[in-house]
Amino acid sequence: MKRLTSLDALRGCTVAAMLLVNDPGDWSHVYWPLEHSAWNGCTPTDLVFPFFLFVLGVSVALSVLPRLEQGADPGALAHGAMLRALRIIGLGVLINLLAWWLMPGAHLRLPGVLQRIGVCFAGVAVFAIYTQARTQWAVIVAMLFGYWGLLVLGGSLQPWTNLASQVDSAVFGRFVYMINPQTGQGHDPEGLLATLPALAGSLLGLRAGCWLREQRRQRLFVAALLSLLLGVVWSLWLPLNKNLWTPSFVMWTTGWATLALLLFHVLIDRHGWPAPGRRFGLNAIAAYAGSELLQIVLSSLGQDDWYHTLFADWMTPRFGAYVPSLVFALVFVALWWLIVWAMDRRGWYLKL
Repeated sequence: MKRLTSLDALRGCTVAAMLLVNDPGDWSHVYWPLEHSAWNGCTPTDLVFPFFLFVLGVSVALSVLPRLEQGADPGALAHGAMLRALRIIGLGVLINLLAWWLMPGAHLRLPGVLQRIGVCFAGVAVFAIYTQARTQWAVIVAMLFGYWGLLVLGGSLQPWTNLASQVDSAVFGRFVYMINPQTGQGHDPEGLLATLPALAGSLLGLRAGCWLREQRRQRLFVAALLSLLLGVVWSLWLPLNKNLWTPSFVMWTTGWATLALLLFHVLIDRHGWPAPGRRFGLNAIAAYAGSELLQIVLSSLGQDDWYHTLFADWMTPRFGAYVPSLVFALVFVALWWLIVWAMDRRGWYLKL
């Protein structure tokens, strides 16, 4: 199956959304759809990272499986996937080290977005290479229900005291995203235990990618609706929660991601609509990692001062404090669109 423009576009739109929600001018003034839920619930921003992990699984189905069918050596494919995963994880750790070194008041964090992407990519690639659909479905069910059981046995779904946070504190110590100043307890939204359901979401992307290869669009549509329904029903017992990556959250976000995949495929691949975000999708890791590095540099150079000079000081009296914060984020996304546009024009693609 040839490379699908729609998948590049969906991946790219997801990366652009990542940049938009990660880079406001003022974190104290962000419109609610561009913020994560404080704990339980699901805002549009909470969909962004699950979408990326789902698309990762779809991409494996469309890139790795055809090579297997053409006679590629499974061991060589797995070895290449492991090396790529390690490079992605290493890049994530390096970014965190630079943030700790350069950003005022920052502390060292070991988990992160790229680290989870690397782990999920390695896991999905291994399952795609060495297992069949029945095994993959069994693993998805075992991960989701097993993780649910672990959370229940942990005795709490509250911040700091839930089992996922306890595991992160035990494994990473103080090198996590947040530390409770009163108790010293830690929590990381990209922590270790919650990577299990995140991997299940990527495996669901793998299965969706297989259906896409087979042009089973009706099955994708039905699966999306069932996933949304299951997410809603499951949330009656286990709330939607991105921080814990609850199984109900996995099914809810997978349902929306599947609908988005189907919509992009029908409109772009089959009806020839323009492919928004395609250039972001072709250089997804470069755009995300580069934007993180740029924010670290800007913060180390005193971003607040020139943010107020260029945006807030003259916009806030006219439009309020939320508008300049959003405009800064949009300008930041536009800057990176120009960068990936120039890279695409020159045929430059970062392949870790």
